[in-house]
Amino acid sequence: MKIVIGLGNPGKEYERTRHNVGFDVIDILCDKEGIRLSKLDLHGQIGETGFGENKLVLVKPQTFMNLSGRCVTDVLAWYKVDPQDVMIIYDDIDLPLGKLRLRKKGSAGTHNGMRSVIGLTGREDFPRLRIGTGPVPASWDLADFVLSRYQTEEDRAKQFRAFQNAADVILEWQRHNIDSAMRLADARNKEAEEKNEQADH
Repeated sequence: MKIVIGLGNPGKEYERTRHNVGFDVIDILCDKEGIRLSKLDLHGQIGETGFGENKLVLVKPQTFMNLSGRCVTDVLAWYKVDPQDVMIIYDDIDLPLGKLRLRKKGSAGTHNGMRSVIGLTGREDFPRLRIGTGPVPASWDLADFVLSRYQTEEDRAKQFRAFQNAADVILEWQRHNIDSAMRLADARNKEAEEKNEQADH
């Protein structure tokens, strides 16, 4: 069984903002796998498909970003899985817009949602897929920037491609392993960079 938790803030006012990339990727995974987030429990919206080792669980925490650890803690306890079987998706302002970075474990960095997760679970060994939303313009306040929406059609298109790639990387992890998923993430980043270079010329 694999569990995918996309971090974000509930509510229409936060939809499609930079801080909600985790929710956006969960939505795409739901479409790809025919999953409906029908259960509101464990401080989150939850959908499931498959059985046994092939079971896939998708989760959107409903606690708001800074308390994401409440949902992750409840999900771990309910499903009785190891942290290595839980993938967490979230935004990263230190990565360029649309870039993917998949790691087997790590610190929270400056991300308040992951700080909550690590603080309440006491674990850092969650696989995590970060999606770039940076850089932060010098004229912007950080809190305002992460809660803002993408400014141009080009940025929206670039990020949508990143979400599609992220969903493919997660399914690669679920069906195979983390190393295979990391290779796919690197390959998709390279493809995206080549497309961006072609668009600039």
